[in-house]
Amino acid sequence: MPKPLTILYFAWLREQIGTSRQDLPLPAGVTTVAGLMAHLAAQSPAHAAAFAPNRKVRCAVNQEFATPDTTVAPGDEVGFFPPVTGG
Repeated sequence: MPKPLTILYFAWLREQIGTSRQDLPLPAGVTTVAGLMAHLAAQSPAHAAAFAPNRKVRCAVNQEFATPDTTVAPGDEVGFFPPVTGG
């Protein structure tokens, strides 16, 4: 049996969704971060609000910054977080 994805939510995403971690099998047909975000947005109203097109969300796959076209695979750790600002 394939290992599940580990989805981690940080900052306001954690508050919006109501959890800091979610483990789920890689959904059929999902191969990229963009596909995963679309899948997650369909899970609940809270997920839909967190991943709405006007929301700025960053992502890391296996602790490396990722883009929407980054590939995801069973067993990956995918973290979602707001943009980081610094000074």
